[in-house]
Amino acid sequence: MDTPVNSFNPYKHLKEQFVSNLTGSSMLEIIALATAVPVLILLRRCFCSNGMRDGNATKISSKKNDDVIVGVWSLRAYMAAMLLDFLLIILPLLLFFTVLSEWTSVAAVLLTLLLISLIAAKRYGASIYLEDGVDSLRSNISSYRVSIMVVTCLCILAVDFRIFPRRYAKTETYGTSLMDLGVGSFVLANSLVSRQARGFPMLKLKNALQSSSPLVVLGIARLLSTAGVDYQVHVGEYGVHWNFFFTLAAVSILSSIINIPPKYSGILGSLIVVGYQVCLINGLNVYLLSNERGTDIISQNKEGIFSIFGYWGMYLVGVQLGSYLFFGNSKQVLRSNNWAKVRVGILSLLFWLLTVILDRKVERVSRRTCNVAYVTFVLAQNLQAFISCYLAILQVLAILMLSDYIPGHKISVLEEAFNRNLLASFLLANVLTGVVNLFIETLFASSALALAVLVVYAFVLFLLVGLANFYGIKSKFW
Repeated sequence: MDTPVNSFNPYKHLKEQFVSNLTGSSMLEIIALATAVPVLILLRRCFCSNGMRDGNATKISSKKNDDVIVGVWSLRAYMAAMLLDFLLIILPLLLFFTVLSEWTSVAAVLLTLLLISLIAAKRYGASIYLEDGVDSLRSNISSYRVSIMVVTCLCILAVDFRIFPRRYAKTETYGTSLMDLGVGSFVLANSLVSRQARGFPMLKLKNALQSSSPLVVLGIARLLSTAGVDYQVHVGEYGVHWNFFFTLAAVSILSSIINIPPKYSGILGSLIVVGYQVCLINGLNVYLLSNERGTDIISQNKEGIFSIFGYWGMYLVGVQLGSYLFFGNSKQVLRSNNWAKVRVGILSLLFWLLTVILDRKVERVSRRTCNVAYVTFVLAQNLQAFISCYLAILQVLAILMLSDYIPGHKISVLEEAFNRNLLASFLLANVLTGVVNLFIETLFASSALALAVLVVYAFVLFLLVGLANFYGIKSKFW
């Protein structure tokens, strides 16, 4: 169907084609990209390790996260810290994802060497530094979740500009890319710190439905809003009507209906993923990757509906990993950080090995179907171990565990602000992305204009999220 002449989005089809039929990049390049994020966060801590120590400290409890220490600041000092975080973390990331994309691997190596040098210098010259313990591991987990959200928020708008390399955008059928990690990493990050992983009793079905209802509402709202303004939607990603929020809601509901202890959830998750993969290689993948669709609701949304099995299995595996790696038998008690490093190291190597074998011998990685190779790819990428730091294969959790060797406080304004309102930050990023696309023809923007728009977008997003944190505003709907 042609886009109406008076449409809010006259270039809808061109924008959809712009993000279609892509094949991704190499796993090594993704490793380099994923390295840059936590390294920049830790470099910020190294340069300003005492920045958050001024003022009195107040504990603020959150629904899913453990207590967060928030410094009492004046607005002027807080704004100055926000600007510093933006310049040291957000702006470099935007450059790596755009004009410096060809130099990302080199930059990642140089930044890593700089980080190691600064850590060594600070440890040598510091008389007091934080010891390994509960607070450091809690901080690492929170920073890990924030790093995923920051990259996601930056990429969802950058992908609409030509300045963003096509190899970083989501793949059409098979392959690996930076944006392919987004949904899987988000599901895994939530499973690692879920109620099940922390040993809390599961919600009853009625309460689980109530808890998931905001996600359903958000999914419906996104569907209606995109249809209302004729916003571009790549149908091959989830389907005609399906979207990310419906997938999250489905995973949450299924996990509540089938109540299983954390120590067995990984086994069930593995069985679900393997069973789903058997169906894929016996013809289901041909059906899901085909552009042909029937008129029924399942055929219209086949990618979103069937990929639920892969994401659900990944979530259950993540629950057991969270319980096994980070939490003890007691509720909300985190295990030793050193204990976690050893276990993560073994599991990380195992998942990378599985990913290579599955990708070559069973079926290539496919985010669209969320097959078993994609599940192990997300697990390997997100759980790279501390021991790998010495092999220069630094990854999100691994690099963040280096924070134990940085004297001083462990959290920046950016981390604190996004961690307090993770889903709200993502919603705000989606709204801002939609506004930019409706008022700017992103396909025809020059590199200079594209970079300027992305910088302003990122600054406005970070400013609003930061101010919400400063004034104590916290979203309660998920």
